[in-house]
Amino acid sequence: MRAERTFMDKIFLIIKGLFMGAANKVPGVSGGIVAFVAGFYEEFIYSLQKINLKAFRLILNGRFKSFYKYVNGQFLSLLIFGMLVSYFSISKILDYFLEKNELYVWAAFFGMILGSIYYISKDFGHWNKKTIISGILGLLIGISISFLNPATENDNLFFIFFCGIISVSGMTLPGLSGSFILILLGNYVLLLVDSVNALYDTFADLMEGNFSFVTNPRRLNTLKILTVFTLGSATGLVTLSHILSYVLKHHKNITTAVIIGFITGSLGVVWPWKKTILKTDALGNALIDSNGNEVILNYERFIPDLGRMESWWAIFYMVIGAGVLLGLEWYGRYRSYKK
Repeated sequence: MRAERTFMDKIFLIIKGLFMGAANKVPGVSGGIVAFVAGFYEEFIYSLQKINLKAFRLILNGRFKSFYKYVNGQFLSLLIFGMLVSYFSISKILDYFLEKNELYVWAAFFGMILGSIYYISKDFGHWNKKTIISGILGLLIGISISFLNPATENDNLFFIFFCGIISVSGMTLPGLSGSFILILLGNYVLLLVDSVNALYDTFADLMEGNFSFVTNPRRLNTLKILTVFTLGSATGLVTLSHILSYVLKHHKNITTAVIIGFITGSLGVVWPWKKTILKTDALGNALIDSNGNEVILNYERFIPDLGRMESWWAIFYMVIGAGVLLGLEWYGRYRSYKK
């Protein structure tokens, strides 16, 4: 917890929420990295683990002001507001640039992760036998996840709930991309593209007074899937935050070492120079999922050709990505110094 925030603190907290929301949407990038580097990771976890039985009792007793204060409501509401705005704005812009300039987008995120590794490692002076082993373990897990093959799409509601629990890992565990995990589970397009678009279209219809979607079984089914996914995400967010709060309190150095290793291992996921490998049938035709999208099998990574100008532009965007992340860190230190 901390003292009352200034107006600029609140604005920048919303901006951090925008970054977290955008990062969570992109496969291979973790919103938790933004929280970690921007200096509010521990407050984020601490606030989430306050959503417990005591908090629910305060709501049931009508003590809403006490509930708001108990769960650090100002912090969570501003951050979540930024994430929601990002989800329906910045993330759509990201989708556009991923389609038009995929190499440069991946390069920027690769740079952001490099910057985060530098930031977390530079002040970590607790390397010993235990933390080195923990760091190597995190590295190996990160590399292993990077090279797993995706499963096929599955819209079973129990599985969707499980996907929700797993997907929030990107918000709570720096380096673990919830979006990439959804790709591995086969449900990225269903849950983070089709479902979000269905919700967006539904809101647009409601604004126009158009209720025809209630007779559209496909839209209703997608909205049902999104609801179950959201419930799973909320369950996972609260559950993981309690576990992480305990781990950070009792094993902070080992946890940080695992995070450093894990983020380093996850670099393979966002390596900019890669070719998408599609799943095909016996005749070599790309397989299509139930939503008409090509099924991604994995990625073929390769070394860039430095004789091409686009490779140097990609490196430039890497530097920009690292600069954005370290800029957030600089601002955090600057605000702490001013206080």
